[in-house]
Amino acid sequence: MRLKDKVVVVTGGASGIGRAISILFAREGATVAIGDLTEDVKEGGAPTRDLIEQAGGTARFHHCDVAKWDDVDALVTKTVAEFGRLDVIVNNAATLGSGTRLLETSEADWDHVMAVNAKGVFFGCKRAIQQFLTQPVVGDARGRIVNISSQHGMVCAPGKIAYGTGKAAAVYITRQVAVDYAEDHIICNAVAPGRILTGKPLGGPGSDSLDYSKARTPMPRLGRPGDVASAALFLASEEASYITGHNLMVDGGWMAY
Repeated sequence: MRLKDKVVVVTGGASGIGRAISILFAREGATVAIGDLTEDVKEGGAPTRDLIEQAGGTARFHHCDVAKWDDVDALVTKTVAEFGRLDVIVNNAATLGSGTRLLETSEADWDHVMAVNAKGVFFGCKRAIQQFLTQPVVGDARGRIVNISSQHGMVCAPGKIAYGTGKAAAVYITRQVAVDYAEDHIICNAVAPGRILTGKPLGGPGSDSLDYSKARTPMPRLGRPGDVASAALFLASEEASYITGHNLMVDGGWMAY
C-alpha cells in the first residue's frame, strides 16, 4: 500500500502502459483519475475503471485530450474538487502519429504528435504544479510528477522523427521542472520504456520486427506494461524521496548494449 490515500491522475490510462499504471496504483491504495480520449481498451478487455472498482478500488474516468489545456485543466480541477487534493500526476498519454521519416512527415502530422507527446506533458506538468503549490508539504513533497518518456528520447527512433522528438522533449521537460521546482518540494521524474509488448502496432517505415527487438535487448524477453508500472510506482512513492530529474530506463538493457 505504498500509495495509500493518495490521489493520482493518469493520462492515457485506458490502455497499454497507462492501464497497467492505473491498476497497479489503485492496488497500492491510490484513488485514480483516468484521463483519456475513450474508455475503450485498445488491446481488449473490460475498461480500466471497471477493473479497479471490481477489485475494491476507487477510480474515475474523465474525457481528456492532453493537447488541449481546457481538458487537462478540467481533469485536475474535477479530481481535486471531488477528492480534495492531487498527490501524483502520471503524464503517460502519447501518440506515434504516422511514423515516418523527415521528408515523408507532413506539417499536420508533426504538429499532432508534438501536441500530444510534448505539449501534453507540458500541460500536465503545468496544471499539476499549479495545484501542488496550493498544498502543504507532506513528508518530503507537495506533489510528484512521473512523465513517461522513451528510450527514443535518447537514441533515434528510425523512421519516426516526430515521435522521437516529442519523447526527447518529455525528457528535457522532466529535468527542467525538477530543477525549477525542487525548492518548492515538487519532485519530477520520468520512466523511459524500451520495447514494451502492449498489443499496439508500431507501424510506419523503420518499424522493427519482434525478432530485431529481441536480438537488440540483452535480457531474454521484451518488456511488459507491468514493468513500466512498477518503475512508475517507485518514483511516485515516498521511497523515491531524494530522486528528482531522473529518467529511469526500463528497457531490459537496450541502452547499455
